[in-house]
Amino acid sequence: MKTSGMEQYAYAALRIVAGFLFLCHGAQKLFGAFGGHAMTHVPLMLAAGIIEFAGGILIMLGLFTRVAGFVASGEMAVAYFKTHFGWGMHFFPIVNGGELAVLYSFLFFYIACHGAGKFAADKS
Repeated sequence: MKTSGMEQYAYAALRIVAGFLFLCHGAQKLFGAFGGHAMTHVPLMLAAGIIEFAGGILIMLGLFTRVAGFVASGEMAVAYFKTHFGWGMHFFPIVNGGELAVLYSFLFFYIACHGAGKFAADKS
């Protein structure tokens, strides 16, 4: 299979943008940024905010990328099953509002498997 040679740059852009967007979700939960509300008084939301903010920074920078991606993937799987797939909710993510959690979970799982790639603080 012939490749364009741009894959490493596309992957770096994907990792950086995904990490940035994830840290924004954490900033909403921790600081009430971007129109969100700080939820530090709810232990589960505090943990989610810390994972999203710190994990997003690490993924964006490409530092401890495999570990950060794995933890972020797990957090998003828990978020999906706890919030969107609960009792009485519909099976399909597009119906129960959980498509972003599912997408993030699989994206971060891929990042955990792939590693940091180009333009990263480390070469994990």
